[in-house]
Amino acid sequence: MNFDFSDDQRLLQDAVRTMLAETSTSQAVREVLEGRASHAEAVWHNLIEMGAAAAAIPEQYGGAGLGYLALCLVAEEAGRHLAAVPLASSVYLAAEAIQRAGSEAQKQHWLPKIASGDVVATAALGSRERYRPAAPLAFDGQTLTGTSPALVDGGIAGLAVLRVGDELVLVELAGTGVSRNPLPSLDPTRPLAELRFDRTPAERLAGANGAAVASRVLDGAAVLLAFEQVGGATCILEATRDYSLERKAFGRQIGSFQAMKHKMAEIYTAIELARVHAYYGAWALSSDAPELPKAAAAARVAATRAYTVAAEEGIELHGGIGFTWEMDCHLHYRRARHLGQIIGSEHAWRARLADELIKEAA
Repeated sequence: MNFDFSDDQRLLQDAVRTMLAETSTSQAVREVLEGRASHAEAVWHNLIEMGAAAAAIPEQYGGAGLGYLALCLVAEEAGRHLAAVPLASSVYLAAEAIQRAGSEAQKQHWLPKIASGDVVATAALGSRERYRPAAPLAFDGQTLTGTSPALVDGGIAGLAVLRVGDELVLVELAGTGVSRNPLPSLDPTRPLAELRFDRTPAERLAGANGAAVASRVLDGAAVLLAFEQVGGATCILEATRDYSLERKAFGRQIGSFQAMKHKMAEIYTAIELARVHAYYGAWALSSDAPELPKAAAAARVAATRAYTVAAEEGIELHGGIGFTWEMDCHLHYRRARHLGQIIGSEHAWRARLADELIKEAA
């Protein structure tokens, strides 16, 4: 039995890695970080052209039809290279919600536009946290009123999928009554915006149970984000290793000191544990297995912990230079914190995992 990815999937991963190494450079990421660009347009364009961003969208809707396993590997490379693109908001969340809850007409209309990059989409499907926004959304069947806070890529999105109670609502952001308020965030390479609606035209997604669809989409996003987190954690570990072999203290490479070795071994162990859970989640996602809720929660918890530890320790192990603006350590720290909260905190997903384990044991 083979638990690894296929040769074709690995070829796609290699192609995406090569492209991102050339285009998703530190300079390109910092242009978004410092507000000179809304996202890395060249990177996003290349991911679209390669069919990588639309890997899990079926061919009949304009996608590449490569499946979720291919998208997992694309996500890993996006995380490794800190790609400042709307991959999570547009593909993991919005496109998935439309694919699972939309009518045939809605899918035929919107999925090809998302797959081709003509439309950037965003979504607010709730999270594993138990909280309610200060100004909840109200949908009367035709129009939407209220506020949706902290939407990732809300400033550039042309389409949003929003959860209103137990319904999923589709709204064009170029419509009347829409206002956007950019929000400060720890990771401006994945910018946030508050969206306000005042009797904005909207339509219901056809899925009968919006809450169940939202939960399923969040589980899938947890797996894909776990691959991003594993990719990012691996990158910061490799950078720390390389630095420890170059930097010298007391006439020796600092990587030769036992304390450094122990720290890097702990980071490596956390990453490999997260990778195992991410692979389990990828299998459950690609096969639509009933184990997906448990596998997604486990992947989410392990990968969030691994990336957070790698980012924090990576700064420390670089020494004083690790705290400077010129180094990329803070970029990974920002991204680790952002990804750790985007669909609910590690603590909320731990609770989700505990619930699934209790259910399984009952």
